Amino acid sequence: MAVPRGSPSLPLFAVLLAFLCCGAEATVRELKVGYYAETCPEAEGIVRETMARALAREARSVASVMRLQFHDCFVNGCDGSVLMDATPTMLGEKDALSNINSLRSFEVVDEIKDALEERCPGVVSCADIVIMAARDAVVLTGGPSWEVRLGRDDSLTASQEDSDDIMPSPRANASALIRLFAGLNLSVTDLVALSGSHSIGEARCFSIVFRLYNQSGSGRPDPNMDPAYRRALDALCPEGGDEEVTGGMDATPRAFDNQYFKDLVALRGFLNSDQTLFSDNASTRRVVKRFSKDQDAFFRAFVEGMVKMGELQNPRKGEVRRNCRVANSSPAAPKEVVPFRVLDL
Repeated sequence: MAVPRGSPSLPLFAVLLAFLCCGAEATVRELKVGYYAETCPEAEGIVRETMARALAREARSVASVMRLQFHDCFVNGCDGSVLMDATPTMLGEKDALSNINSLRSFEVVDEIKDALEERCPGVVSCADIVIMAARDAVVLTGGPSWEVRLGRDDSLTASQEDSDDIMPSPRANASALIRLFAGLNLSVTDLVALSGSHSIGEARCFSIVFRLYNQSGSGRPDPNMDPAYRRALDALCPEGGDEEVTGGMDATPRAFDNQYFKDLVALRGFLNSDQTLFSDNASTRRVVKRFSKDQDAFFRAFVEGMVKMGELQNPRKGEVRRNCRVANSSPAAPKEVVPFRVLDL
């Protein structure tokens, strides 16, 4: 559903969406900076330290964690549902078409959660962990910092069907992406800026072989591709080769910068859903050109987009999971920790 011009601000939009979805029983939590200042004052420091260790072990891992915010928030709001494992009665979002064999680094979130549970049991939600960790992924790779608004609950369930219905394919074109983002009250500038998250990280050959050998069923490569870059990708991802091989999504995949946009202008976008922003739509092309020349403008727009995306909420009643992979009611969930008290005699 596209949001018309002059639509309400995002927090108000979230409230309206909650009532449309779930009626009067819907609740939208008030998010705020410093939410855990009293209940778990070390929370943000623990997340940052754990992300720094993950980056030291594997540079790609923090980009993978940042990607979780997109795949979480776009599907029924930022509620940690993308972290849940499937059960005999629930098909999880990890197995959705856009996620299976693609989303990764869940173990980094587990490591963060374990550290937080040791320090502040039952306090910090998995949904908030994703928001904090995504911010830290950007900071640790040279990008901007910002204050995160926290206080989300974790969902009780996940939905593979909803993820399949919502999340775009690597083949998506600019028009489809604009419609998707508009339905979440995110603008064209938000779309292009948030696509700049591909400034760090890697993607699989699986996601681009059609561009190299059969774009739009033509039996030919995507014409919107620099010939020298296409030859390099042909060598990385030969037809009939291992589609699990990965390549950087821009020329500086370990640095959060505006190189991604420079590459799009040079027809060196890795994914079709990236290159389409420059090659196929005038409104997105203008923003790509601006960000390719002005990194500060990109950084400002990216922060604004991440904050707006983080405001998307699941209005259904939730909880603070003790294990990010399962609801607390699951037999696999850890038992609640009851603090030991010395009784006065």
